[in-house]
Amino acid sequence: MHWLLLFIAILCETLASAAVKLSEGFTRPVPTVGLFIGYGVSLYLFSLAIKTIPVGIAYAVWSGVGVALIVALGWYFFGQKLDLAALVGLAFIIAGILIIHLFSKSIS
Repeated sequence: MHWLLLFIAILCETLASAAVKLSEGFTRPVPTVGLFIGYGVSLYLFSLAIKTIPVGIAYAVWSGVGVALIVALGWYFFGQKLDLAALVGLAFIIAGILIIHLFSKSIS
């Protein structure tokens, strides 16, 4: 259950990060409100997830998955270009998350 909470927290944080772009410097009210709600819900769910998941592991997964998702959103919705170095870097991030999740004895 705590991993599900963490995943939902990551989704909320990713959508909130996309809303930062859409807010255009907090000049557009709807995305601005959305980003505050998204970050608030994300932090709340993260706080619930770390009751069971070690905070360092949870934050590593949150950061890595969040980066990969926001890059995907940036590419798909905002036309962000991804060169080979960006793709290799993302592959390393994803590999790190998989190594932690599959092999670490630190997670519950």
